[in-house]
Amino acid sequence: MRKIAVVDGQGGGIGSLIVKRLREEFGDSVEILALGTNAAATSAMMRSRADKGATGVNAIIWNAPRVHLIIGPLSIVLPNAMLGELTAGMAEAVASSDAKKILLALNQEGIEVIGVEKEPLPHMIEKIIEAVRQEIGKEK
Repeated sequence: MRKIAVVDGQGGGIGSLIVKRLREEFGDSVEILALGTNAAATSAMMRSRADKGATGVNAIIWNAPRVHLIIGPLSIVLPNAMLGELTAGMAEAVASSDAKKILLALNQEGIEVIGVEKEPLPHMIEKIIEAVRQEIGKEK
């Protein structure tokens, strides 16, 4: 079974949308781990039916190398992102993990990514679902 970590912070709104769509699309064929930079983010993702949840620096550092896929906003690889919630250790753990990363290029951190189309969040989440489908398809 593929283990997918969804990492989010602040209120967990983006992460909860991702978890909801992953669960709708893949049901119980994937294990979804909600990793929040704070308890509110983890709780929001758990309400969207993640299988397990953990919060904080150590939870993200411990779990990043133990999953197959890591999904979240681009800010999860940027130290001090999310108004300082994302520590350098968290960013390093995510970026250094051997897991494939599927990141949403949301320009909220004073960083503009060139070459990426600006689209509404629901459209980007559908692209995440397609990327996960292709990744899981490699295993079948």
